Amino acid sequence: MKQIQVALWGFGAMGSGIAKVLLTKKGVEITGVCDIHPARVGKSIYDLLGVERGDRQDVKVIGDIDLALDPKPDLCILATDSFTKKAYPKICHLIEKGVNVISTAEEMSYPRAQNPELADKMDALAKGAGVSVLGTGINPGLMMDLLAICLSGCMTDVEHVLCKRVNSLSPFGPAVMEEQGVGLTVEQFEEGCRNGTLAGHVGFAESVGMIGEALGFDIDRFEQQMKPIVTTVDRKSPYGFAKAGDVAGVNMTGQGYIGDTVMIDMIHPQQIEPELEGTFTGDYITLTGTPNVNMQIKPEVNGGIGTIAMCVNMIPHVLNATPGLKTMIDLPVPHAIMGDMRKYLNK
Repeated sequence: MKQIQVALWGFGAMGSGIAKVLLTKKGVEITGVCDIHPARVGKSIYDLLGVERGDRQDVKVIGDIDLALDPKPDLCILATDSFTKKAYPKICHLIEKGVNVISTAEEMSYPRAQNPELADKMDALAKGAGVSVLGTGINPGLMMDLLAICLSGCMTDVEHVLCKRVNSLSPFGPAVMEEQGVGLTVEQFEEGCRNGTLAGHVGFAESVGMIGEALGFDIDRFEQQMKPIVTTVDRKSPYGFAKAGDVAGVNMTGQGYIGDTVMIDMIHPQQIEPELEGTFTGDYITLTGTPNVNMQIKPEVNGGIGTIAMCVNMIPHVLNATPGLKTMIDLPVPHAIMGDMRKYLNK
């Protein structure tokens, strides 16, 4: 049986991380890589990753996606965007080429939440082409949505869902520092919220939508808030610095309502060096109902590694899926794959 052939579109931190993990797996091979960064184009992925090529065929980074898709792979992992509108034309291009897709775009985890028309178009296009499309990652995709949904399986009644993720921004690079407002004054942070230059966490609407669909909650209103986490001590990470009195991160909160009742709560504070002021990372889910369910994971599940793992481990499930746009509640429960990936394919 031939190996599962995978192409990568985007070879930054996430795409290259996915490639490095794929090279350790059995039954799968990387056949093409597309990236437009001049420091990567034309170079061997093995040289860029610092991995021995061995007897594997060399793969060079190409700036043209159509060349990277020749020969046509079974699946392409798209690791270039956070928002559905930006990922949409790339996904459509892959679908039209007859290639299954896994996207790391946060909004693609449940695109119907904010882009229902685009979701319908992708679904129809994928069904027509006979391929499947999935957006996934650690959050959204697992920690603040699918995990809560799975835990509700032992309940006969769910009255309220609370998902909380406390994480450190310290491992992330300059782009994340800028998106989260690290180092800004409070005034600058508030202006960034008003003019939309601060992204904060992307995915609350999608997590709420996924949970609502799974549990049968008819969510009719979603709200979210961004507030600065102001440090009282100087904090320094590899790529960020916040002096006392300035912003060390952002506290994101969101709510899914039925009428005037909050059915789903999202809480996600993220900051550099949280331990300097007594904050320790973790993932928490509290389900109120019959029976009550409380889950704690300390420290947080690593976001970068977790997203990489989700994309890799979902490959056989996407290849086995019926054609169309999928979410994590449409496919089998994700799990680590330590053996040959081909054994998980439907015959």
